[in-house]
Amino acid sequence: MGREPVPAVDGPGGEESRQPAGVAVETVVRLLAPDASGVPVRCGLHYDPGDPYAVQVRFFLDRRRREAVLWSFARELLAAGLHEPSGLGDVRVWPWRTTQGDAVALALSSPDGQALLEAPRATVAAFLEDTYAQVPRGRESERLDIDADAWLSGQLLPEPDQADPDLDQDGR
Repeated sequence: MGREPVPAVDGPGGEESRQPAGVAVETVVRLLAPDASGVPVRCGLHYDPGDPYAVQVRFFLDRRRREAVLWSFARELLAAGLHEPSGLGDVRVWPWRTTQGDAVALALSSPDGQALLEAPRATVAAFLEDTYAQVPRGRESERLDIDADAWLSGQLLPEPDQADPDLDQDGR
């Protein structure tokens, strides 16, 4: 599942650079009902090196893949969920054993409802392996386009006379 780099439009300082194209994998997950029966749902796993901490899961609502529900969450949450229960709140992931073999459970919660999905563990693990080949664990910050020195020195904060008048002196 190797990916070829594609030219970036502009590199730091305007020089040409090469940016990995990202990782995209389609698979079928099972949407689990309370009685443990399941409905197959086609989905796409996507990783963009420009957003190195996140993965996206698109659940396609039609066969032509024109309509989808998109969830974005931490890549590390998905990786940890391969081995142990992970996450709190809206997204939770944990290892899951089925009669067909190892899987990953993905529980999603929003104001619109909840869903429990079962994904093939091997597919998720291979997807994550490809993402770490592009941006190794612990090196995500190298991919962010943030001027950390300016941010840390306060240069990105507004001048006192340009502060938001709706905020008090403590920024509230």
